[in-house]
Amino acid sequence: MHADFFLDTNILLYAASSAKAEHGKRVRARELLSMEGGGLSVQVQAEFYVNATAKFKLPHGKVIRILESLESYPVLAITEALFWAAMRIKERYGLSYWDSAIIAAALELGCHTVYTEDLNHGQSYAGIRVINPFVA
Repeated sequence: MHADFFLDTNILLYAASSAKAEHGKRVRARELLSMEGGGLSVQVQAEFYVNATAKFKLPHGKVIRILESLESYPVLAITEALFWAAMRIKERYGLSYWDSAIIAAALELGCHTVYTEDLNHGQSYAGIRVINPFVA
């Protein structure tokens, strides 16, 4: 399983958002989702489901359809090996476990980039470059 870039949860959330204030981010997120070579993890799927249904109040069925529309993406499972890789990244960079697990999953998929607004734009973690696609 391989991907060129990894999409964090916030990309999926902006793509699903209907808020007028987030129109620009929605457009950019959808552009990223339409690109070839993206990858996800089960963590991203779960975080998206929880936030889309709880915060955005989207119906369960709609969120499931959105997730099913991404079935062509490689999706990395949460494994014990991924957990320990995330722990090593956490110790090295001082990130939260969740952000470390994103970097660990991107590494496992062979990605060179993580698209997110949750980490430092332009910084590299374990050879993975972080890009905030919403920075002007």
